[in-house]
Amino acid sequence: MKMPLKRAKNYWQTLSCVLAFGAAIWSSHGQSPPSDSLLFENVRVIVGDGNVLDSASVLISGGTIVAVGAIDQAELPAATARIDLAGKTLMPALIDAHAHLGYEAFSSWGATNYSVANLLDHLERYAYYGFGAVFSAGSDPDQLALQLQQSQAQGQAGGARFLIAAGMAPPAQGPNNQFLAEALAVERQTGNTILRGLATPEQARLAVQAVAQLQIPFIKLWVDDRGGSQTKLQPEIYRAVIAEATQFGIDVVVHQQFAEDMPDLIAAGTRGFLHGRLESGFTTGIAQAAGQNNVFIVPNLGLAELRREAIGADAFLAQTLSPSVAQRMAVTAQRQMVPERNPELEQTLRASFAELLAANVDIVLGTDAGAVPDHPFGYTGHRELEIFVRHGMSPLQALSAGTSVAARVLGLENSGQVLEGYRADLLILDANPLDDIRNTRSIYQVYLGGELVDRAALAARFAGAALNN
Repeated sequence: MKMPLKRAKNYWQTLSCVLAFGAAIWSSHGQSPPSDSLLFENVRVIVGDGNVLDSASVLISGGTIVAVGAIDQAELPAATARIDLAGKTLMPALIDAHAHLGYEAFSSWGATNYSVANLLDHLERYAYYGFGAVFSAGSDPDQLALQLQQSQAQGQAGGARFLIAAGMAPPAQGPNNQFLAEALAVERQTGNTILRGLATPEQARLAVQAVAQLQIPFIKLWVDDRGGSQTKLQPEIYRAVIAEATQFGIDVVVHQQFAEDMPDLIAAGTRGFLHGRLESGFTTGIAQAAGQNNVFIVPNLGLAELRREAIGADAFLAQTLSPSVAQRMAVTAQRQMVPERNPELEQTLRASFAELLAANVDIVLGTDAGAVPDHPFGYTGHRELEIFVRHGMSPLQALSAGTSVAARVLGLENSGQVLEGYRADLLILDANPLDDIRNTRSIYQVYLGGELVDRAALAARFAGAALNN
């Protein structure tokens, strides 16, 4: 679908103005100039790869980690600022490997909210909660998203790094029916493509070639008939997508309907699943096949769990919401302070996690934030980590799932670990998350690309924006 020339020109002029405004806001948040060097001293370092350093030093300069461990003070760059972090924990910034940005405005949810300004708001909410990157999976207008990525790369826009996938499904189908209508509306608003409809294997191959020309490194497939209301993507079509994508070095990730769909998708060469489907039908064989074929799994359990919980009463979330929005997400007929959990389901999920861990499957942090109303960005990632630990992962394993493992499956080189030569995307905590995973909430500071995020200014702006909606 092509946008009329005049409308397109106005749209991109508006985009440029918003990006310039967003960059001005971000650069006013108290960051040090990129040329400055910072030395964090006497800090516990969770590297992100399963290793922990006690009372170490971390030197960053120009947005990059220069050295980690015991550092010779005589070799420090001139004008290095030294920061004593005794008693604190430093770790890589988190990564959310499954979200849908742009549609949530907290006072409403849908296509009318989709804009560059709203995307920047969501990326900065992720930054506030200590996230360095987020993967928005198949629901963004391609050209707009690519331009925003370029603006971030050029330092013109802040927040967590914005990663995208091209969406594919049967024609005019894919996301849940509410989301589908809104995504199609955003296509009309922007004149960009979001969902590429596939009716034949040949269409599938041509669609992949179009994505390759755009240099989008991921394709997201929907393999779900939505309870009979849509057409399920057939095996001969998703096999054609995956085979063609492999030729271009594009990874294919999947929203699948049931665990029973997973073996054939694994055999076809899918890179990962954005929903674990661990509740029923998940077997040892599926776990072993995923492990043997280097297929990652995003359990994505918070989406169902947190909608029954009065999350608006949680101060960790409420600090970024207006009082009225927080109240709406507090105790209601649907939301309870302590929802009852099904003991049988809990046992099933714990067994599924054990199968994944035994098969060395990459378990990855992802939340599906923004796919439905009131499933907030950033906050839900911390809650997902708590769910991981409750179902049998150690805190260290859970943190790796949200840092180095997520970076690896998303192709984020030099990210997700506190190592020399890596990006200085760092989360500094007052308390040790290895003692209690909920200590990821004790955020002291966040650095993205070596720049300090002014969390107080962001929180004030989030609450003010919500009040004005």
